[in-house]
Amino acid sequence: MLGDTGTFLGLLSVLLVSVATLAIGSWGLRLSRTTSDFFVASRSVRPGLNGYAISGEYLSGASFLGIAGLVLSNGAEMLWYPVGWTAGYLVLLCLVAAPLRRSGAYTLPDFAEARLHSRGVRRASALLVVVIGFLYLMPQFQGAGVALETTTGLPPWAGGLAVAVVVLLNVLAGGMRSVTFVQAFQYWLKLTALLVPLVFLVLVWLGDGGRSPADPGLVSAGVDGLAWADPIDFAGDHPLYSTYSLMVATFLGVMGLPHVVVRYYTNPDGRAARQTTLAVLALLGAFYVLPPVYGALGRLYAPGLAASGSDSVVLALPGVMVGGLGGDLLTALLTAGAFAAFLATSSGLTVAVAGVLTQDVASRRFEGVTAFRLSAVAAVVVPYALSLVTREVGVATVVGLAFAMAAATFCPLLLLGIWWRGLTARGALAGLVTGGLLTGAAVVDNLLADRTGGWVASLVGQPAAWAVPLAFATMVVVSRLTRSEVPAHTSRFLVRLHTPETVRVEPG
Repeated sequence: MLGDTGTFLGLLSVLLVSVATLAIGSWGLRLSRTTSDFFVASRSVRPGLNGYAISGEYLSGASFLGIAGLVLSNGAEMLWYPVGWTAGYLVLLCLVAAPLRRSGAYTLPDFAEARLHSRGVRRASALLVVVIGFLYLMPQFQGAGVALETTTGLPPWAGGLAVAVVVLLNVLAGGMRSVTFVQAFQYWLKLTALLVPLVFLVLVWLGDGGRSPADPGLVSAGVDGLAWADPIDFAGDHPLYSTYSLMVATFLGVMGLPHVVVRYYTNPDGRAARQTTLAVLALLGAFYVLPPVYGALGRLYAPGLAASGSDSVVLALPGVMVGGLGGDLLTALLTAGAFAAFLATSSGLTVAVAGVLTQDVASRRFEGVTAFRLSAVAAVVVPYALSLVTREVGVATVVGLAFAMAAATFCPLLLLGIWWRGLTARGALAGLVTGGLLTGAAVVDNLLADRTGGWVASLVGQPAAWAVPLAFATMVVVSRLTRSEVPAHTSRFLVRLHTPETVRVEPG
C-alpha cells in the first residue's frame, strides 16, 4: 500500500477515469434511440473508430497487468500470450470477419440459428456466450480489486464493485453506441498510461548501469536470471504440450469471444470489417511491446512479487524504482490505465452478454430497451458475485481458459458454418456440447483446485490442445452421419456470406 499521498492520487485517478467514462458514455446516450442502437450501434461504426474500440475492449486487465505478471513469474516463454492474442486476429481477418458481418446477425446465437435453422443450436450458443462472458468478466472484477488494494489499500471487493457500478451506468445509458466511444478513448488512455511511466523506469534502469539478469538480488531469491530470460521452458512439467496448447487456444479463441464478434456486427459491410481487423492488428502490436518490459524490470527490482503477487508488478514498480512524489504520480497514471482496462473490457462483455440474454430470455416478458437494460444488470451482478467466492487465479490464466472454451466451441461452429456446406444442426450441437463440457470441466477444476505438477495439471491447465480437435471431430463426424439433414437454404446462405456487397446476386 502507498502512503497518504499515493492513496489520494490513486483514488483521484480512479475517480477521473470513471467521470470521463460516464461523460463520454452520456454523449452516446443522445444518439441511442432504437434497439439496434443499443445492440450494434445501428451497424454504422466506421473501421477506424471500430478498430480503436475493439482494441480498447480487447486489452483487458490480463493485457495491462497479467502479461507483466506472467513474464515476472515464469519468464520470456509467457510472451506466447500476447503473440497469440494478436495473431488470433489474422485468423479472424482471413476466415471469419467479412462473412460474419454479411450474415446480418446481431449475436453468435443469431448466426447459429440463421445458418442451421435450429433452436437447439441457438440455445446452446446462447448458454456458451453467457458462460464465456461470465468467465471473462470474473477476472476483470478480481483484477480491479488487486489494483485498488495495491494503490489505495481498499479491500479487494471494492475495486470490483467500482467497475461493476460504472459499467452498469454506462451500458444502461446508451448501449453499444456509448460503449464504442468509451472504448476508443480508453485504448489511448491505456497506451499512454503504460508508455509514460515506462520511459521513466527505463531511464532509472539505465542510470543504474543496466543491471544484469544475473543480478545478485535474483540469485539470493533462488532465481537463475539468465534461465528466466531464455524462452525455452514453459511453466509446468510438460512445457512443449503447454506451449502448443496455449497457441491453439489463443490463435483460435479470438473468433469465439462474444465481445469481439459482436463488434463486427457494428461495421457497415464486410469490407469495413476487414479494414477494422487490420487496424486492430496494428494497435495491438503497438500496445503489447510495453507490458513485457514491466515484467523484465520487475524481475530486476521486485523479484519477491513473483511469488506474492505478480499481477501487481506494473503498479508496484514506480514506488520501488522511483519513489517519492514522482513514484506516486506514475503509479496513479498506471492505476488510471488499469482501471480503464477493466472498464473497457467489462463494458464490451456486458453488452455482448446482455444482447444474448435480451433475445433469448428477457424478451419473453419485456420489450426492447427495457429488456436490454434488465439483461445488462444480470450480466454484471452474477459474475461480480462469482468473483467474490471463487479462488483467486492469475488474471491472464483465467482469460486464457476463456480463450480455450471459445476455441473449443465457437471456433468449430464458425469455421465449419462459414466454409463447409455439410454442417448439420445435430453435428453443431454435438460439437458445442463436447467442447463446452470438456473445457468447462477444466475451468471448474482450475477455479476450485490448485494442482501442481504432472500430466493432469498440464492437461487441465491448458485444455485447448485436446478439446478443440475433439470438438471439430465431433461436429464433422455427427454431421456426416446426419448428412440428410443439411438445411435446404445452406447453399443460398453461403453465397450470401462469401459474396462481396458490391456484387449483385439474383435472389434465386
